[in-house]
Amino acid sequence: MENVRQGSESADLLVIGSGAAGLTAALTAVLSGLRVRVLEHAVWIGGTTARSSGTVWVPDNHLMRNAGIHGDRPRAEAYLEGLTGVADPVAHWRAFLDGAPAMVRDLEERADIRFRAYFSAPDYRQDIAGAAAGGRPLEPLPFDGRLLGRDFARLAKPLPELMLFGGMMITRGEATALLRADRSPSAAALGARLLSRYLIDRLSYSRGTRLVLGNALVARLLRALQVRGVPVVTDARPLALLLKDGRVNGVLCDDAGQDQALPARLGVVLAGGGFPANPEMRANNLPQPVAECTPAAPGCDGSTIAMGLAAGAALGPSGSDNALWFPSSLSTRRDGSIAVYPHIVLDRAKPGLIAVNQRGERFANEACSYHEFVRAMYAAHKLSPCIPAWLVCDRNFIRRYGLGLIRPRTPYLGTYVRQGYLKRGQTIGELAQQIEVPADRLTATIGRFNSFALTGVDADFGKGDNLYDRSNGDPAVRPNPCLGAIGAAPYFAVAVHPTPLGTSRGLLTDQQSRVLDNDGKPISGLYACGNDMHSAFAGEYPGAGAQLGQAMTFGWIAARHAAATAEH
Repeated sequence: MENVRQGSESADLLVIGSGAAGLTAALTAVLSGLRVRVLEHAVWIGGTTARSSGTVWVPDNHLMRNAGIHGDRPRAEAYLEGLTGVADPVAHWRAFLDGAPAMVRDLEERADIRFRAYFSAPDYRQDIAGAAAGGRPLEPLPFDGRLLGRDFARLAKPLPELMLFGGMMITRGEATALLRADRSPSAAALGARLLSRYLIDRLSYSRGTRLVLGNALVARLLRALQVRGVPVVTDARPLALLLKDGRVNGVLCDDAGQDQALPARLGVVLAGGGFPANPEMRANNLPQPVAECTPAAPGCDGSTIAMGLAAGAALGPSGSDNALWFPSSLSTRRDGSIAVYPHIVLDRAKPGLIAVNQRGERFANEACSYHEFVRAMYAAHKLSPCIPAWLVCDRNFIRRYGLGLIRPRTPYLGTYVRQGYLKRGQTIGELAQQIEVPADRLTATIGRFNSFALTGVDADFGKGDNLYDRSNGDPAVRPNPCLGAIGAAPYFAVAVHPTPLGTSRGLLTDQQSRVLDNDGKPISGLYACGNDMHSAFAGEYPGAGAQLGQAMTFGWIAARHAAATAEH
């Protein structure tokens, strides 16, 4: 190729993307004795993983067994078969169940990638046989970001709205505990320890170095690569896959305006995070009305999928919605950018809140998983406008639980009202006018819901009827931790929109993560994992960490297969 500079450093395997999928593939490859390079076209390392909870869904993991939970594999098989509707003996979800527990144990033993089992996180679809009460989601252990040295500055930050004091990270469990800090000495002590560490960090760093959630997972993987000499090159934009004799053997990159050919003896792993940040691909693949925003990393733009398609890869079949969803509220930051706040578990499931469509009527169980809640929004929208939907509550609810961007115990809400983020009414009718829904219908809806709060039974949508719902409610409220009356004025509402955290339509692969062509044959030397790979769960969302569990497992599988080819 003319005007193409040949890269001076060769590698056995090139990995494109620095989220959990790509970093796991790279780490597994170097542990297998391969020379590896990671290319990331963004200036930050971590992709959407760094913004996420970092939870990894792994049925039948050894941490469950260590805690005395045995026999999970057949239950997980029943659950995934029922969830996906796929009973094929070579289904990708079976390869996932084979590989995921081995992946977690392997990376723990050989690279100190450590998790703890989350026993209070039930699977999302408790209506399907085999759903677990907890233990399948694994939470990354906290990590000291100072160990990264200069690379700490290259680690992608969490969404700013999910940090405290502009830069302090806390886990979901810590957040729950801190709500009791005014009446619990242990919670107050926890808050003091976390704040002291953060204040000391800010003397030397732009944010806290105690990393949890997705930041901890990325940092731990990155540190494991650091000590093994694996470079993670940022601001490197791959342009095309290089092929020779039908085999992918490298990548053409843009290096400061100069095309550069980077060879890869054994092949390339595509781990670019799917296409949630690509407006055109969203328009072509996601349901109407098309989501306008995403909490995903901006670099998840589908460019790696496009590279695979240009090399002859096949795109998986379109599913019901091709996305993995969050309902999110939107606000404008001081710099003019859009804040996308995901309403995951902190408010929707709590007692004293309802979600209504634009007729002022409930349309779903507010406590269901974020993925299923957005699906319910789209289903309801076909019958009556429901995008955006409104979360409605009273002042006491916000004081106790918060609402979206508004943290619990926030003393003054006027700023949020003036910004337009929060709508307020001194009466239900006045709130209805503010959110442009019929006042009589909203009044009737709230009255009916309040009657359910008295009995503890949601006769319309079953809020709080299952283990998953109740795990996110308020255990102090009985008989149903998810049901409470909307009481005294003033009343408030915030709009929520469908936003894709990730996408489930991707490149077709086999059970070894090899990308397939349109004839169903593997393209030699080309692998895909994470959301660049077509969903192993048929676009369904089994439980907390399902995206990262799948991403890490098939990244691990891809690298092991590439290493095995080097032995022949």
